[in-house]
Amino acid sequence: MSLLPMWKKESRDPVTSLQREMNRLVDDFFGGRSVMRSFFGDGEPGFMPAVDMHETNDKVIVEAELPGIDPKDVDIRVEGSSLVIRGERKHEKEHKEGNYHRVERSYGQFERHLELPAYADPQKTDATYKNGVLKIELAKKEEAKPKSIEVKVK
Repeated sequence: MSLLPMWKKESRDPVTSLQREMNRLVDDFFGGRSVMRSFFGDGEPGFMPAVDMHETNDKVIVEAELPGIDPKDVDIRVEGSSLVIRGERKHEKEHKEGNYHRVERSYGQFERHLELPAYADPQKTDATYKNGVLKIELAKKEEAKPKSIEVKVK
């Protein structure tokens, strides 16, 4: 077995070359940071909670899946026009019985930045945690709520 790394021939495919060049440009723009870390924060790799964002007539609702995380370890803030959810999934020592062949759990810090619509009112925000799901409700500003207009017959 050779200890030399395998040499891979550069692809002459124009799409692959374009993708490689775009990745390099984006990495250069972010100062050598990967794009994922630039958008999602500097949390430890391996754990990034799934987030859903939707709205009703009155609210913008964000739901983040945080199973196994103590709500006291979660920090929620509005910074500028972004909702920031930070926290940590802590690794607790496990009592190992039997022969583990694979353990697929991810631990570490996470940080999600979500761009809020301009009509979300951060002053009227509620957050609840139930069954591993963090639910954040931001009221909509009055001017953004749908209004009915009565049609007058003349």
